[in-house]
Amino acid sequence: MTESTALPAGCHTALVTGGTSGLGLAMATALAQAGLRVAVAGRSPDRAAAAADRLPGAFGVELDVRDTESVARGVQQAWDRLDGIQLLVNNAGLGMRTVNPRFLTEPAGFWTVPPDGFREVIATNLTGYFLVAREVTPRMLAAGGGRIVNISMNYATMTRAGFVPYGPSRAGAEALSRIMAADLRGTTVTVNQLLPGGATRTGMVPVEAAGRAGLLEPEIMADPITWLASAQAAGVHDERIVATEFAGWLSDRAARVS
Repeated sequence: MTESTALPAGCHTALVTGGTSGLGLAMATALAQAGLRVAVAGRSPDRAAAAADRLPGAFGVELDVRDTESVARGVQQAWDRLDGIQLLVNNAGLGMRTVNPRFLTEPAGFWTVPPDGFREVIATNLTGYFLVAREVTPRMLAAGGGRIVNISMNYATMTRAGFVPYGPSRAGAEALSRIMAADLRGTTVTVNQLLPGGATRTGMVPVEAAGRAGLLEPEIMADPITWLASAQAAGVHDERIVATEFAGWLSDRAARVS
C-alpha cells in the first residue's frame, strides 16, 4: 500500500452519507466536534436536518444514494454550501433486516431472498458508493485534492451463511474501493477503507439482539475517522483500517514511516 500527496493540511469540510443514524451519525458527530463543517446526508430531508441540528456547524442534505439525479443534486448542494468537499465518507447502507428481520436467529438460504430486496441492498451498499464517489471525485481533482473513506465490514460478514445480499454488497464495495484507489494512485485524491471490527449497536441489528452484550458502540468509529480527516493522514492511501485495532495500527504505521 502506498501514500500519495493530498491536502497537506487537515480537512475542514465533509460529506457523510447515511449520516442520520448509526455509524454515519457517530462519524458526523466526531467530525463536527473536531471542527469540520459537515453535510449530513440522508434519504429523508427532515431526518437529515434533525440530525444536523444537533451538531455544531452542520447542515442536512437530502441525498438518495440509489438515485443518480438525487446524488447529483445532493453533492452539488453540499459542495456549494461547504465551498468544496474535502472529505467524503461513503457510509449509507442497508442491512440484512431489509430481506430477513430475523437473520441472526433464523438465517435463510440465498434462494429465498426476494430479487427486489437483493437489488435494493446492492443499489445502496455498492452502486451507491460508486455514484457518490463518481460525482465527488472530479470536483476534488479539479479543486486540488480530497479524501474518500469507504465504510466496510469484516471479511467474515462477506461470506457468512444467510448473509445474501448484505455480504456480496460489502464484498463488492471492498473491491470497488481497491480499484478506486488504484485508479487514483498518484493523484491528489486518496481512498481508504474503515470498518468497525465487529457487530455494532445500530439499526442494522435485529431488535431482539440490540441489547445483547458484546456489540460495539457506533462511537468506535470516532477516533479513526477524525484521524483520517487530520493533517497526519495527508497522503495515506489504499489502507484498510479496523476501528477496534486503530491504536495498534497507528503505532505500527508510526514505526514504519519513522
